[in-house]
Amino acid sequence: MIFFNEFKQFAMRGNVVDLAVAVIIGTAFGKIVTSLVDGIIMPLIGLLLGGVNIADKSFTIGAAVVKWGTFLQTVLDFTLIALALFIIIKFINLLQKKKEEQPEQLTKQEMILIEIRDLLRTKE
Repeated sequence: MIFFNEFKQFAMRGNVVDLAVAVIIGTAFGKIVTSLVDGIIMPLIGLLLGGVNIADKSFTIGAAVVKWGTFLQTVLDFTLIALALFIIIKFINLLQKKKEEQPEQLTKQEMILIEIRDLLRTKE
């Protein structure tokens, strides 16, 4: 019973729950970025290359088949996914920066309190 209670405390700590949420959202976000690369960016690159599919390219040395196209495709996928992720994060940061730059609207009560504070300062 003590073991179960300790595990419950561990599992319910904020950072463990936050980490679980981050992993789930990260997985879903990864699928979005992969879909962007596979469904939009790579077909456009294929058009630029004249319809060449580099993933099928290979050569043979003796009995070994060296699939250099698959490797190059994986490196290209990684680079494009990293670039797409960078652009998306840059855009999100830009939106957050604009949100932070907006001045806070003070309530009428807060404005009155500021006036009172300023009046008290001038009397001192």
